[in-house]
Amino acid sequence: MEVVSIVLIGFLFITLWKGVRIVPQGEEWVVERLGKYLTTLLPGLHILVPYIDRLAYKVTTKDLILDIPEQEVITRDNAVLITNAIAFVKVTDTQSAVYGVTNFQLAVMNLVQTSLRAIIGDMDLDQALSSRDQIKARLKESISDDVADWGLTLKSVEIQDIKPSPTMQKSMELQAAAERERKATVTRAEGDKQAAILEAEARLESAKRDAEAQVRLASASAEAIKRIAESLPEKELPAYFLLGEKYIASLKEIAQSGNSKTLVLPADLVKSLEGLLGGRHA
Repeated sequence: MEVVSIVLIGFLFITLWKGVRIVPQGEEWVVERLGKYLTTLLPGLHILVPYIDRLAYKVTTKDLILDIPEQEVITRDNAVLITNAIAFVKVTDTQSAVYGVTNFQLAVMNLVQTSLRAIIGDMDLDQALSSRDQIKARLKESISDDVADWGLTLKSVEIQDIKPSPTMQKSMELQAAAERERKATVTRAEGDKQAAILEAEARLESAKRDAEAQVRLASASAEAIKRIAESLPEKELPAYFLLGEKYIASLKEIAQSGNSKTLVLPADLVKSLEGLLGGRHA
């Protein structure tokens, strides 16, 4: 009798345990009856039919944080990027979540990875690195309808990191160094060009000033000859006078030169000067 009593008490305890369920806040439980979906238990106390009703799934209704694994993505211009993301989803239809897909968390993670590869693969390297908000918006738009079929709501998806691969980063550094060298070369060439232009302009200005000086000297000489001709009666004397004056000035410069050791005078210099002086006395 004691053994039977113990067995009955144990049976009643197991029956009570199977028939009375308390669902905690933040969860929903799926109940099947004879292998078929019966109902979804909300938070609170529930009574089931022991040995007929079975608790099949326990689903959390709180926001789920899904860490999308890091992956390599190839851009449209064949650059390799490494990116990962975080998705925030919430179960809004428990029945669809458990019966619509085998593992809805794994399904969302794979869907985000696939969509992320497709979106970045349609961009160039520079666009992908600078368009994180655009990638996030397109990613959320592309997978929201798919996860809705599984009874899920995509609350948000964030691009956690997007960066070039180590090999690509080294290539970018070499490219940046080459670009800096090219700009430096262009800057030096532009400086040399401007210097050459300024030098040519300086030579041109100098030539113009020399020409103006020659013109002025010629005008002064012509004016001097004119005035001497007006003061002297003979026509040849003005020219002789100026030539003698320039010749004496040239001899003076030669005599003052440090490299000059011999001074050569023409044989008729004295005669020319006597004729010039005599003509003036006459």
